[in-house]
Amino acid sequence: MQSLKSGLENIHFDDRGPKDDFAIVFLNSLGTDLRVWDKLLCVLGERFRTVRIDKRGHGLSTNFKNDISIESLAKDVSNLVDYLNLKNICLVGLSIGGLIALEFIKQRPNICNKLILCDTAPKIGSKEMWTERIKRVKEGGIEAISDDILARWFSTSFLKYSTDELQMWRSMLTRTTKSGYIGCCEAISRCDLTEQAKIINMPTLVIVGEEDGSTPINLVQNAASLIRGSIFKVIKTAGHLPCVEQPNEVGSIFLQFLENNK
Repeated sequence: MQSLKSGLENIHFDDRGPKDDFAIVFLNSLGTDLRVWDKLLCVLGERFRTVRIDKRGHGLSTNFKNDISIESLAKDVSNLVDYLNLKNICLVGLSIGGLIALEFIKQRPNICNKLILCDTAPKIGSKEMWTERIKRVKEGGIEAISDDILARWFSTSFLKYSTDELQMWRSMLTRTTKSGYIGCCEAISRCDLTEQAKIINMPTLVIVGEEDGSTPINLVQNAASLIRGSIFKVIKTAGHLPCVEQPNEVGSIFLQFLENNK
């Protein structure tokens, strides 16, 4: 098990592949841990150094201080980058991971040279929407919203035909700590990185699942339009987690992007 101390928190991470200067750093979505990338890493193979991290209150990472903001989450990534002595990275941000990626670039503009944004936008949802979700979690736990979340995460095909795997994703979601989940909801509700997205100046790939119920196509496409020269791709038969439902297609798009932007 790999971990580092970031402030008062113990942050769990996974660092694998060749110990090159270049690394792909993966940032997970709300309610998932670093295993959300497992299928995609199987497609990418051992060609690249890959680093995955559990957010505070997610997976095996702690949330003792209960001080979650997009800024503090980006600082955890920054501490990990320094701990591993990474100097040249491609950030991959899924959902809230995209906000963390944008904030990281704001904090550390000279380390990230490529950016992949998955099913995300610089502003996600309204304050009222997040307030309502937080209220439901406080009253009934994450279990109370799990059906709604899974319906947004996955395509109708996956929901219908992958019921056994769906139960494992439900288990991952509901095992997220309540404080970690609520803290991240509050962080998203306060976050608007639209102006930061407008000044991104690096090769950027933006993808979205065709059936994403959390960050719909139009929202993600509008986000892509803010970033000069970005590439926009829609993944068919996928919801909010295309890396889970369509790892081969997502992996192929990733590899083409990385090859064309060496």
